[in-house]
Amino acid sequence: MAILEKISALAKRRGFIYPGSEIYEGLAGTWDYGPLGAELKRNVKNEFWKVIVQERSDVVGIDASIIMNPRVWEASGHFKSFTDPLVECKKCRRRFHINELEETGKNISICPECGGEMTKPKAFNLMVETYLGSIEGEKVKTFLRGEITQGVYVNFKNVIDSTRVQVPFGIAQIGKAFRNEITPSQLTFRSREFEQMELQFYVKPEKEESEKWYEYWKNERMEWYKSLGIKEKNLRFRQHKKDELAHYAKEAWDIEYNLEGNWKEFEGIHHRGDWDLSRHQEYSGEDLRYTDPETHEKYLPWAIETSGGVDRAILFFLIDAYEEEQLANGEERTVLKLHPKLAPYKVAVFPLLSNKPELIKKAREIYDTLKEKWMTTWDDRGNIGKRYRYQDEIATIACVTVDFQSLEDNSVTIRDRDTMKQIRVEIPVLEKFIKKLLDGEEIEKLGEIINQ
Repeated sequence: MAILEKISALAKRRGFIYPGSEIYEGLAGTWDYGPLGAELKRNVKNEFWKVIVQERSDVVGIDASIIMNPRVWEASGHFKSFTDPLVECKKCRRRFHINELEETGKNISICPECGGEMTKPKAFNLMVETYLGSIEGEKVKTFLRGEITQGVYVNFKNVIDSTRVQVPFGIAQIGKAFRNEITPSQLTFRSREFEQMELQFYVKPEKEESEKWYEYWKNERMEWYKSLGIKEKNLRFRQHKKDELAHYAKEAWDIEYNLEGNWKEFEGIHHRGDWDLSRHQEYSGEDLRYTDPETHEKYLPWAIETSGGVDRAILFFLIDAYEEEQLANGEERTVLKLHPKLAPYKVAVFPLLSNKPELIKKAREIYDTLKEKWMTTWDDRGNIGKRYRYQDEIATIACVTVDFQSLEDNSVTIRDRDTMKQIRVEIPVLEKFIKKLLDGEEIEKLGEIINQ
């Protein structure tokens, strides 16, 4: 079974990702995040915000509206340039991206679904239309944003005027975007509704300065994915050729993930120059130039953009973390080895038996204490072995079991997800132990340190 099939099955079975509107036969290209998926998504976005905004003094954040004045999209060039080259089967009417067919080596003149004849390539606009107003015939047509970037540019002057930022500085944003994807595919990889995490970093309009920051942000973004557990062998940079550059880009590199031999883009680092600010200045009539506080020089800064897909990142984090292991006893376990910062639940608490009030009471006390510090789950179903297997599949880092010995010496058994090793820990130092385990300490060494 291909990895995407396994991930799709696991994602639905364990509550990571569900097909959108499934009880009504679904809606292609839409997905709902279940209880575990919502936590994973929140963790990914929180880590992005922590590294890009919280820990830096040269980046601020905004949250712009999804619906904007239609002239924004005229100025940005999306009306003319936001199109995809597609071919359509004359027999089954399915549409396909030319670049996807070419990547797989398929003949673009023959439908890969039914073998029918294909049309000549056509350009399809990806903007999603919507209407504002309550009276029929008087509604105003506008669009759901096709990217979150423009919300930053139309607020550039507001951010300058309301904060103390100085070039070089960045504006970050996380938010939903919408595209009329004709052929949504590969789970959340190509969707009609998706979320982006972006940074627009403004620098002086000088070649040397922009090249320095461009390389800096390329390396920063690549290292971020590595630091959260994606294997280095599955990551690479790919530079855009001149004939594939977006209309706004002076230069573009993609961070790609190796999905079973096919490299897939999930974050782009773009040199946008002053394309966006100059266009919005022209179309709005507003002076969007930045004034240097020391020299009083006025100029439109150049922008270095990092633009990542939240949903694509989540998909690749899941794929990269997925492992099937053959155990010594002949059994097989499926485990998601997500980085502790991303794992939906950090800790699971078990009473050894679910019909012993004294064990349940003790376990509940521990659970109530731990859930104030970390996302913690309670599990008293079935035998301990099955509980471990379930927690392995949902990426829980540590499992804490309260047994009869716990009633005697106030200690518990704690099990590590990745190594499956277990150790007894006294309850007064349990929080300290878990914290160190989440920080990457090995469970055996922790036992020596904490129980001394």
